[in-house]
Amino acid sequence: MTGHGRGAAAGVVVEVRAVNHRHLDIKLRAPVDAAIEAAVIAQVRGALERGAVTVAVERGAGASGGGRIDPERARAAHAELDELARALGLAAPTLALVLGQPGVVRGVAGEPLDEAAVAGALAEALMALTAMRAQEGAALATELHARFAAIGVLVERIDAGASDAPARLRQRLEERIARAGVALDPARLAQEAAMLADRADVTEELVRLRSHLVQLAALVTVEAPAAVGRRLDFLIQEVGRELNTIGSKAPSAEIVTWIVDAKAELEKGREQAQNVE
Repeated sequence: MTGHGRGAAAGVVVEVRAVNHRHLDIKLRAPVDAAIEAAVIAQVRGALERGAVTVAVERGAGASGGGRIDPERARAAHAELDELARALGLAAPTLALVLGQPGVVRGVAGEPLDEAAVAGALAEALMALTAMRAQEGAALATELHARFAAIGVLVERIDAGASDAPARLRQRLEERIARAGVALDPARLAQEAAMLADRADVTEELVRLRSHLVQLAALVTVEAPAAVGRRLDFLIQEVGRELNTIGSKAPSAEIVTWIVDAKAELEKGREQAQNVE
């Protein structure tokens, strides 16, 4: 899911951006040492499970006063400016002019960041990011719930259609035998019809399919765990597997049509589930 968060602590500013990604991909844009980089990555991994995440760490405007004065360079700059001012008949150089000379005020960009400050700012940024993603997650949950409910309706139609399968298969077998002009013992006919019905039976697949749909519905409720994306992926894959099996056993074109409709709804749900944390 997408989101943005910003946090600040003790002169350190951290900005976190996340866009959709099937896995967790972290990119760090910051002048930090290896120890802080490892800590930042670990902290992000502890808070997020999916997304292409970019973390930017910067010094705040008030970090360490913005720089440090080099006394020796300040004296040298003042002497040079004072000599030039005397030669030109100008007033003595001011302190502001001296401080503005190159090298007089040394920046602190090269100094190491405080690890605790980075961690605090990052925690604040991740909290804001999570809140933003939660809003998107609520919209996705509504969409996914509608898709899974639509599949559930189609499953009930498939079940009703499959319940008449034995009678239809026996009728087709009798029609074929009649067209062939072959006399078949009633017991043998019943045996063949039973074998065909057994091969077309989808009871087990429907039981598993309903179970998967119940679990999927539970995952897109408010009470669901914080990170459910990977479980959604797995269950959607299993629903597709059961639909394929039922489709291969389907004794009627009507059931095949419902299978196709269910798979279309499932594919839409699969696309949305890729964005779920």
